[in-house]
Parts: sequence; structure tokens; C-alpha cells
Amino acid sequence: MSKTLLEVQRLRKHYPGRRSLLAGRSPPIEAVDDVSFTIAAGETLGLVGESGSGKSTLGRALLQLEVPTAGRVLFDGDDITGRPEAQLRGLRRRAQMIFQDPIGSLDPRMSVGDIIAEPLDIHGLAPTRALRRQRVAQLLELVRLPAAAAERRAREFSGGQRQRIGIARAIAVNPDLIVADEAVSALDVSIQAQIINLLLELQARLRFACLFIAHDLAVVRHIADRVAVMFMGRLVEIGPGEALFADPRHPYTRSLLDAAPIPDPVVEAARVRSTSAPERRRFPVALTEVASGHFVAASDPE
Repeated sequence: MSKTLLEVQRLRKHYPGRRSLLAGRSPPIEAVDDVSFTIAAGETLGLVGESGSGKSTLGRALLQLEVPTAGRVLFDGDDITGRPEAQLRGLRRRAQMIFQDPIGSLDPRMSVGDIIAEPLDIHGLAPTRALRRQRVAQLLELVRLPAAAAERRAREFSGGQRQRIGIARAIAVNPDLIVADEAVSALDVSIQAQIINLLLELQARLRFACLFIAHDLAVVRHIADRVAVMFMGRLVEIGPGEALFADPRHPYTRSLLDAAPIPDPVVEAARVRSTSAPERRRFPVALTEVASGHFVAASDPE
């Protein structure tokens, strides 16, 4: 069994409510509320939830890009919660992020080669120009882009190619963990499959763990070893991917699966979907183990 790389203990991220002249300050926004889970070395955990469920905030809090309100994040046994930026240099090398918007996260003033080499420069991993060029060429080859791409600007590439550039930058420092935040949601379905297959190939080769954040359960199904379902800032179900898809226990998980299209058009046309929407109230934090490694929150809202 692989060792635990990341452990999240009762993490919370709350934002102060807005102030208005007539109503005063609104209640705080509980974006992430009492979330706990682990990720093993080399494992992919899929984190699924609708827009506004708190999953992206959670991903940023894990890397300390958002300072948690409470709780702890342990990376390889080391508590990194709330540390000042100067003390997070080691984490920045060992944990990287792939963003949803590839063009928005790539500096338009820089060449693709400089974008990919930026983490190498920050961490002093390419001390000479020759080593820097060599490493950039290797990374471009790994993500199936030509070496000549290094001299061009990111805006000259398609969305899928730009995401490959973002992936090359993320793996440049050989991280132990990658947080992929909606990394394929802005891409066409055929391109999504290419990027997912690329991530799977790179993970098999480089052995990094991955937190793969998405709103689409069908996408997560093809990449995740385990799946965690998030609703209104809380985890409502987590378990092995095959078990969760075969036997979803929480009504919100079932509603997500019910909304996912079936590839077979005949089966999809004859399908009867539930018309009920998930209850817009928080579910209890505590999870109960219903099968080996499969945990579910109580289905009655608080």
C-alpha cells in the first residue's frame, strides 16, 4: 500500500459576508466546511461537484494559495497550514497546479520555452542555458508538442495545445502532487479525452499523485482511482471509483450520475431521469463507512 502523501484534516475556508447599508453584513460564506481526506503517493483522487460547491477553493487551499480558516494540511507528514510564503518554497517545488483556463494562466509576453522553464529558473534546476533548452525540449516531447514550439507565444496555439503547455510547466520540476483544477472543462470532448490520456501516461511514467477537480463525473470516471463528491462546501461521499459508480449511496451523487449523458444514443434516448433536484441544504460532516473504503454522509440535511 502506498504511503499517504497528502492529509487534509477538518479543513475550513470561510469568507466574510458582504456589508450593505440596509441589511448590514450578510452571514459568512462557508466555501469549504470541515473537509477531511487523504491522497496516497501516485494516486489520483477525483473531486467532483457543481459550480460553487467549493472544490476549486479546496484545491487552492491545499497548496496554500488560499489560507485556510481552520484545519490542517499535511504534506508528506509536514504541517504546511498557514505558513508564510518564504517557508513554502519546498512545497512549491513538490506540488504544482494545472489551471482551467490555459491562456489566462500563460503569460502572453513570454515565449512557450520561457513559460515552461520558469519553475526551473525559480528552483535553480537548470543552471546553464544548454541544460535549460535541453529540459524544455524534453518536456515538450513529453506533452507531444514539437521542439520548435519553444520559440512561439502561447496565443498561437489551440486550447488543447495550450493546456499541454500548462501541463509541461507543471511537470517541469518533477512534482509529487499535481492539482488539476477543471483542466479539461473548457475543451471539446475529443480534446478532453486526449488530455486525460496524456495525464494518465505522464502519471504512469513520472509517478505523481493527482487531485483531479471536475464537475463532470463522466470525465472523472476515466482518470480517478477514488472519487470524492462535494456539495455546498462539504464532502458527501468518497470511495473507490468503481464502487462509487456502481453503487452510489448519497442522493446528491446519484443526481450527478443521473445527469451525466450515456454515450449510446439509443440507450440515452430511452433513459428516464429523475426530476428531483438535490436538497439545497448542508448535509452532516461525519461520514459513515458503508463498504471497504467507501464513506457516505447521512442523506438527511441538517
